[in-house]
Amino acid sequence: MSESTVATASAERRILRRPEVEAKTGFKRAHIYNLIKQGRFPKPMRLGVRAVGWDSLEIEAWIAERLNERA
Repeated sequence: MSESTVATASAERRILRRPEVEAKTGFKRAHIYNLIKQGRFPKPMRLGVRAVGWDSLEIEAWIAERLNERA
């Protein structure tokens, strides 16, 4: 990753809710939580009593790792 890409990514860091994570990964809720249980997907952070979210940079890094494994 180039330095400008890192700077852009950190400027866009935000919390993603589950529907956004599903859209980015193509996985449904149950599969995401199964991967988390297996230690193969980033854990969500608690936002409230009934709300969780994921760090956008962790999700982007996870996706990039999958793409690099493919190459």
